[in-house]
Amino acid sequence: MASARRARRFWQVAVCLGMLASPLVAQEAISLVGSGSNLAGSLYAAWTSEFAKTHPNVQVRYLPLGTSQSVHEIKAGTGDFGGGEIPLAESQKHSGKYTLVQFPTVLVAIVPIYNLPGKPELRFSGDVLAQIFLGNIKNWKDERIAKLNPGVALPELPITVVHLSGVKGSSYILSDFLSKTSTEWKNKIGRTSAPAWPVGEEVARSEGLVNKVSATSGAVGYVELTYTKRKDIGYASVENAAGQFVRATNATIIAACAASEKSMPSDLGASLTNAPGKESYPIASFTWIYVPSSGLPAARSHALRDFWTWALTDGQEIAGNLGYAELPSSVAAKAREVLNSVQ
Repeated sequence: MASARRARRFWQVAVCLGMLASPLVAQEAISLVGSGSNLAGSLYAAWTSEFAKTHPNVQVRYLPLGTSQSVHEIKAGTGDFGGGEIPLAESQKHSGKYTLVQFPTVLVAIVPIYNLPGKPELRFSGDVLAQIFLGNIKNWKDERIAKLNPGVALPELPITVVHLSGVKGSSYILSDFLSKTSTEWKNKIGRTSAPAWPVGEEVARSEGLVNKVSATSGAVGYVELTYTKRKDIGYASVENAAGQFVRATNATIIAACAASEKSMPSDLGASLTNAPGKESYPIASFTWIYVPSSGLPAARSHALRDFWTWALTDGQEIAGNLGYAELPSSVAAKAREVLNSVQ
């Protein structure tokens, strides 16, 4: 109920801001409002600001209400678009006021972060990560961690798991990967945006998770790659499907997407985790935008297509500069095809 009230307040503020536009341009200006995950929130803020410089009559606002609230809002016909890291199920596409379509905007990666004395560079397998998050590996000195990290002086230190609360796209991506690499995780937790965590301390947002790990010796957690720029935490390489330990970089994230492209479904709702290929980072994902396939007024639909077409072309360089991995050109072209089908 509280989240619903917050969402209504967000929409009321957004509507009021639109109503305060100058009377001279009010009839021509279009204000698009969307909501979604905070994972790409800084990128979308940069995109809307840059787009406004060349399109003064189209105002775009993005409200970080979370993926699940975003899906609820767009299905109800509230707002012009939604966004998140969870691909829409067929039932979600067809059960609301409008039929929805989805397309990716950029690539993201979830990385394991940790706080250990000396900030060693660690390696994890999917199974060892699962055992940590299940609470079966309790100490950094555990032989299963040591086996993956020969030559690293691991401390005799309890592991403190830190995870996100509620429904989160980051949790969905991580649990998708762990479900592919750990039978125990698949059977006990599964692929879900809201895991039933058996151990750990929870925080509401990724910023808080980074701060908690930073403040807790022996802590481990998971965040999107762009949150790892600070130097007081480490982030690990992860074993991929080819048996290689790969660190998340724009190049290795793009490699995971390229390796998955041939098997990508037509709606682009592809899982990129544990992708084949020696260079592929294994906890990679799209972040998607959800839009009505038809039903919006013509002027709003046109403005919506203009903004997201710009994001999928000129906006990709901005994404790269902010630390997000750009879509391969072939995937961006497929995303634009989906967008161009919107009426």
